[in-house]
Amino acid sequence: MAMLRAVAAHRAEMTTSSEPDLFIDGFACCDQMTAHNLAHGGYIRPAVPDAAGRVPAALTEAGHAALEITVAA
Repeated sequence: MAMLRAVAAHRAEMTTSSEPDLFIDGFACCDQMTAHNLAHGGYIRPAVPDAAGRVPAALTEAGHAALEITVAA
């Protein structure tokens, strides 16, 4: 959830590789396996479509929904 909150706060970047890495506040995230799962699971995506390299990360609809569920609980 902390990773999703960082993406929602526009504090995250991600690589556009097949196994996207996540960076928060400019630092590599220490749990890249979860970052990969969030990207492959459709919770986060590159904010700039068809870009290459390291770009801002954005929440998808599923990512927004996941955050709303935790706020409601």
